[in-house]
Amino acid sequence: MIENRMFEEEPDVVDLAKDSCHYRSLDPDDVVYEPRSSRLLVRGLGENDMDEDDEDCESSARLLGMSFMNRSGAHRSLSSPYTRQGAPRSCARPSARTLVVCMLFLVIVASMTMVLYFLPGCTFTRSGCPKTNTTIPFEKVYPVSTSGEVFPWAQLRLPRSIRPLSYDLTLNPDLDSMTFTGRTIIHMSVLHNTKCIVLHSAYLNITKATFKARGVTVLEYKPREQIAVAFTEVLKTGQDCVLTLEYSANLSHTYDGFYNSSYTEKDGSKRVLAATQFEPLSARKAFPCFDAPDFKATFLIRIRRKPNHLSLSNMPKAKTTQLPNDVIEDEFEKTSVNMSTYLVAFIVANFTHISRNVSETQVSVYSVPEKWEHTDYALDTGCKLLEFYNGFFEINYPLKKLDLVAIPDFLAGAMENWGLITFRETSLLVGKQSSNLEKQVVASVIAHELAHQWFGNLVTMRWWNDLWLNEGFATYMQYMSLQTVFPQLDIGNLFLAVRFRALDKDALNSSHAVSTEVNKPEQVEEMFDSVSYEKGASILLMLNASLPGDQQFRKGIIQYLKEFSGLNTDTNDLWNSLTQLLFLKSPLEVMMSSWTSQKGFPLVTVSRKGGQVTLTQEHFRLTSDNATQTSSLWIIPVTYVTDNCSVAPECRRTFYLKTKSGKTQSITCNIDVKWVKVNYRNTGFYITHYEDGGWAALIDALSHNVSVLTHEDRASLVHNMFALSRLGRVSFHQVLHLLKYMSNETHTSPVTEALLQLGVIYRLLDKRQEHRLVARMKSYILHQFGSLMDKQTWEEEDSVSKQELRSALLGMACSLNEEKCISQSRALFKQYVESNGTSIPGDLQQVVFTVAAQSNEDWATLLTMYGQATYDAEKRKMLRGLASTQDARLIVWVLKAGLRGDVIQTQELPLVISTVCNGFTGYLFVWDFIQENWDSLIEKFPVGSFAIQTIIKSATSHFSTQAHLDQVCLFFLNILRERGSQMRSVQEALETIRLNQRWMEKNLATLEKWL
Repeated sequence: MIENRMFEEEPDVVDLAKDSCHYRSLDPDDVVYEPRSSRLLVRGLGENDMDEDDEDCESSARLLGMSFMNRSGAHRSLSSPYTRQGAPRSCARPSARTLVVCMLFLVIVASMTMVLYFLPGCTFTRSGCPKTNTTIPFEKVYPVSTSGEVFPWAQLRLPRSIRPLSYDLTLNPDLDSMTFTGRTIIHMSVLHNTKCIVLHSAYLNITKATFKARGVTVLEYKPREQIAVAFTEVLKTGQDCVLTLEYSANLSHTYDGFYNSSYTEKDGSKRVLAATQFEPLSARKAFPCFDAPDFKATFLIRIRRKPNHLSLSNMPKAKTTQLPNDVIEDEFEKTSVNMSTYLVAFIVANFTHISRNVSETQVSVYSVPEKWEHTDYALDTGCKLLEFYNGFFEINYPLKKLDLVAIPDFLAGAMENWGLITFRETSLLVGKQSSNLEKQVVASVIAHELAHQWFGNLVTMRWWNDLWLNEGFATYMQYMSLQTVFPQLDIGNLFLAVRFRALDKDALNSSHAVSTEVNKPEQVEEMFDSVSYEKGASILLMLNASLPGDQQFRKGIIQYLKEFSGLNTDTNDLWNSLTQLLFLKSPLEVMMSSWTSQKGFPLVTVSRKGGQVTLTQEHFRLTSDNATQTSSLWIIPVTYVTDNCSVAPECRRTFYLKTKSGKTQSITCNIDVKWVKVNYRNTGFYITHYEDGGWAALIDALSHNVSVLTHEDRASLVHNMFALSRLGRVSFHQVLHLLKYMSNETHTSPVTEALLQLGVIYRLLDKRQEHRLVARMKSYILHQFGSLMDKQTWEEEDSVSKQELRSALLGMACSLNEEKCISQSRALFKQYVESNGTSIPGDLQQVVFTVAAQSNEDWATLLTMYGQATYDAEKRKMLRGLASTQDARLIVWVLKAGLRGDVIQTQELPLVISTVCNGFTGYLFVWDFIQENWDSLIEKFPVGSFAIQTIIKSATSHFSTQAHLDQVCLFFLNILRERGSQMRSVQEALETIRLNQRWMEKNLATLEKWL
């Protein structure tokens, strides 16, 4: 989404190194404070580049994550400071004059060195290394603006001297030329004496700037997307002032900022629209602003449009004015709340809507006219959830209206703009014949975004390092609210599954703490991951489960929302607020900071001798190195049950494990207890290992009666056993021993978790071309789960849980070419085509379309149907079917079509890549495709964004050989070496390949023996 030029370096101070010097040019983020007497270092001079022959993959891994700019040598100027310059081919004999000059220069340098040595302010250690100079004042090194003048600010985050109070915005988009003009009037308060105003602006052409009714000059520093107005006189503390900026820009052709989009109607006519996506750092691309979460202000917005369009914004429309040239100006009410800039939104489009009044709020759902009949479910769901949240939080939604808008071209799943929530069409629109499983997806997204109206909008994190305060809470409330309001959607299975996936990611050394340092734009983007979302929600679930009483946690978050309403917070504010209300003996921060301030999670090992149960904790880390070996400590609210009482909530016992790694803590149980199961219903964010026969006792219990444990506990045993196998604590033989009970399993979550884990191993073996093992694994899966597969029907099914189970089992059966599954899928597809769209049960559509796509004839038919389909959830399943083909030519076509964005929307490219990589034929095509088209990909998707994370993970997670590891190392080393930040998704990819390689080396022999 972000264009390449955002990451292209520009001279940041006066450059005296414009010759063919091969030294490294310093990054703008290298700006430092330097002693006044040591300013001999000139920007542009640095250490020599490392010789490529001396680099290996281990060293490259430490360099990874450096942002993507000027990767291709063909795109670089020969004089670029990033291009390594070759040594001259021959040397001429130096003249006498040259020798004299050189000798004189050496004498001067030697003299200066001696003088510096004997200066009292400049001291050196015995080894010759300079100590920090504490006697000479430091001076900032400022960057240089585009005009050549010094830019008055040298940091990513804005100065705190100015606070915006209100914005008056006027925007005039032209959907014919795909441009817009704007005027921004910012009312500000001076908090500290200052001689400049620094704010954000990106890709905006400032045409006029006035301050106190006088014209002023605007300086711009593009690498940090900042502009500044400098003054000769000081702006005094307490002074109010007004800055007016007029500008023009192009509507973005990607998915952020103020961007253009289009869709095609049934009659073939093309419609265009303009919409916004500002989170996290793109409001600055639509209007100059203080674009950070803690610069809250009010907004009055005016949008100009043609009569055939409507406009929407955060607030209700106040008035409409007819302007010359057939232009209409809509003015919206001034926001009744202070908002962060990333929550501002506006849309110009030809949409229709349905509405309903709920709790003094008008709730509306907007869509393109041809899809209005798919909006009823979203309206009903939104109204019910709004009423629930109003009551649950005891704080009413503060705005007069709440719009839910389906955007045809939208990269994210949804965006919580206050009063104007935007969605992908697949995340909001539901067909009349949709299954409950499809309704579950839409309800989940709506519940998440509505929760943000309190967590994120009303109370906002202070900076992006605490994004989890927004996303973790919204994710937790999403599942909690649906369990209460829509119990028929059976959301618990999904919440359990995403907690397992969060554990898998957090087990990597490349993971990060929930609350972690964020200093660069790409680091901000990378915070939108499963750690901020699902791990954040998981630790809130764990906290809620550990508190006494059913309502304690709810009372605590109500207190938090009321105390900080309209303000910004950090993680400690949450813990302090909860501690005060709950009258806890020790601050909640003591326990919870161990979960938010360090990455990873604990492995709890349980051993038992008679009635004495001993527990220890250690860091569960799949990859260890000497640099990361620490004595980790989590304060763990450990829950457990025994065979005496194991299912009902009252069976649960809780205690706190507080000892560091290597130290034990004990509990006592009856000596006649046969087994202990720790982490009741998997509410804790940790993995458990059972020693001294503990695993054997649990497996034996399941083999006799699967109902002896809750389905969450059974699923957690499956997940934990696979995780421990990857760690090397249990053998894969023990994994297979546990799975023997599966033929008697009665619930969805244990089966789907087992199938997911086995599917990962099957695909790794397949792509290593371990043909004998692949055949044995196929036979094992069909034998172990065959009875469950045979029980599945192909008719309509109302239960969401049964739909999930059926989809997983039949999906696995057909992927293994099980004859009955393939035959039934083909028959259903034939009936679907011949009857002109007779519905296939929603949970089976993916299975049927995937089987159909394996035939070239049916693939072509499916492509035609894809182009004609109007219901987006069904259309997306067709796309996944098309991308699952094993025909190499068709794979290449699908990838290129996704990149072009004509037949397949570019927003779907991450899904296409992920699907293609699951097949044997396509995964190497994808890797080549990414290498060849990397520059195009990072133009369409922001560096570090979830889309880029998905693309990198999908393309590399199936690799398990040294050859592929070397390829990935080399590719990302070459494109990332030029910038000093680290991209976490690349480190995760390398780590995953190494872990796959290690697992294969350890377990291939076992698989040969036990399959």
